[in-house]
Amino acid sequence: MTTYKELQAQIEQLRKQAEELRQAEIADVITEIKTKMQEYGITGADLGLMGKKRIMKTSPAVEAETPAPAHADAPAGNEM
Repeated sequence: MTTYKELQAQIEQLRKQAEELRQAEIADVITEIKTKMQEYGITGADLGLMGKKRIMKTSPAVEAETPAPAHADAPAGNEM
């Protein structure tokens, strides 16, 4: 019978293999996209990829560290 620890090790190994395959597939897709763009003269602007500022989202951990602003309509120290 397989133990829990052995299954956890197999899961971790499969996750690593899956990530390696994912990265390889991404590289192949990027190469294919670049080839097609060059072949057809497509630019990033044609795809709507240029001219817009990227907005970086903060992670939930960073948001949790930011203190919430006090409400203006609630007077400080008056609790009921």
